[in-house]
Amino acid sequence: MKTGLFESDIAPDRRDRSQDPERALGRVVSCDGSRATIASTVAGMGRLGPESWTVGRMISINLGTTRIVGLVYEMHAVNPVWDEATDNVIHIQVELLGEVSESQDGRARFQNGISTYPPIGAIAHRIRTGDLAMVHDLGARNGVAVGTLTQDASIPATVCIDDMLSRHFALLGTTGVGKSSAVALLLRRAIAARPRLRVLILDPHNEYSGAFPDRSLSIDADGLDLPFWMFKLEEFAEVVFRGRPAFEEEADILREVVGLARERYRGGSERNPMRDINSSLLKRPLDSGLGRRDDAMGGAGDMPTPYRITDALRIVDELIGLHEVRWPRASLRSLKVRLETLHADPRYQFMFARANMIETMAPIVAQIFRVPHHGRPITVFQLGGLPSEVVDAVASVLARLAFDLAMASQGTYEILLLCEEAHRYVPADQSLGFLPTRQAIARIAKEGRKYGAYLGVVTQRPGELDPTILSQCSTIFAMRLANEVDQQIIRAAISDASASTLKFLSSVGNREAIAFGEGVATTMRMRFAELAPSELPAMDRVVGVEGRREPGLDEMVRRMRS
Repeated sequence: MKTGLFESDIAPDRRDRSQDPERALGRVVSCDGSRATIASTVAGMGRLGPESWTVGRMISINLGTTRIVGLVYEMHAVNPVWDEATDNVIHIQVELLGEVSESQDGRARFQNGISTYPPIGAIAHRIRTGDLAMVHDLGARNGVAVGTLTQDASIPATVCIDDMLSRHFALLGTTGVGKSSAVALLLRRAIAARPRLRVLILDPHNEYSGAFPDRSLSIDADGLDLPFWMFKLEEFAEVVFRGRPAFEEEADILREVVGLARERYRGGSERNPMRDINSSLLKRPLDSGLGRRDDAMGGAGDMPTPYRITDALRIVDELIGLHEVRWPRASLRSLKVRLETLHADPRYQFMFARANMIETMAPIVAQIFRVPHHGRPITVFQLGGLPSEVVDAVASVLARLAFDLAMASQGTYEILLLCEEAHRYVPADQSLGFLPTRQAIARIAKEGRKYGAYLGVVTQRPGELDPTILSQCSTIFAMRLANEVDQQIIRAAISDASASTLKFLSSVGNREAIAFGEGVATTMRMRFAELAPSELPAMDRVVGVEGRREPGLDEMVRRMRS
């Protein structure tokens, strides 16, 4: 009875009556600038309940009006032999995260960092539920619940969507831990919190088309219109030369041919085509009224203005037929064969089939970036059906358009570019990947915040991702990572005093993550909320094949060819 009176009269806020009366208590026996050691006892035959000391739990060190918050990252018994008959002394290693201070009016607040260190002998115990919620409270910032805390499922894990987007974010984890479902959850929360947000997902595995049936539009190779004339010269050369770097001579020929084709498209049939050719070969144009041709020199050659591939082929023929050839005829013939092969290849019909039915880039931008979005602000761009040698060039075009559209709108169009398998586009090895794609994504990472262009990075191999891009992502959700190199990269990215949290990266469960950065109040171990089966990406959805007809060989060959 006296114990009950003591609890209700002296410290009514300290514990819930439903808590275990045998709560684990300990005392500080050593402390340095960032860590402390707590000594406690465990009964040899005692039962282990939810109040027991465990790795990964937050604890509280009581200093009266101040309570220091720490994270248990290591524990061991002082005596290596366990005694069943008596109490066993254990040492708990704790990393100090911050402190909860109570003001004179009774209000409490949490702040990172330690102003008063615990003395030797200070009492430590499991953190109160109220303090735990306060540690992860975003304060005045608008928070959106994306799951629950691993330590206490009754406390929501909240993220500030505004800070997560504007300063970019990354979601990292090995295969099978629930990255795709976590991405789908974050995107649903983001478009609910930011109605003006438009999302473009670069989907290399075609897995997100069914994750947003009510809020997205899927674009595959069959329904895609991305005219070849919207590609910059470097991007078009990547397609023409099938992924290998163009020789200097080949790049110069292609630059001149494309520039002349654009000039011929704008000039119509009024000009003499041979005079156009000759004026590009001589130091001074034959017709002084034409002025300097910037297109042929490369200045405006990258502007997304239409031209015809048939005009380009005719220009190559005309260059071959000149008496004084500027380029080797073998190189000209090789370029012509490559252009003809591309134009006839059915896999590239999204670039050539309807390219000259579209006079401006307006319908392309409207389709890809949902302008207006009509209640479907997410575009799932399925890269899986495109030829592998053109994927990097298409990703470069899309990233460049996303930045240009956001900048041209002066921030009124907010665009999130989500890169699945981001290490394919911005690899750590500078000699790999496609330079224009790297530059376009890096431009969003470095300058996009000023114009409303945001970047989301998803990868299972952060060790192969460009560290410059990862460093621009101010909010990181680290799921299970078994590779030591990948874990080391995450440890280098974390900036606060919660580095010991990352020791759990190799053992966190599915749908669990360690979130840190600008979008959260403090480093937290959380579990993402579970989505309905209809909202899961294709990779996370269990699809039954019972009762489905097995396609015939001819049908399978037709599918593979297309």
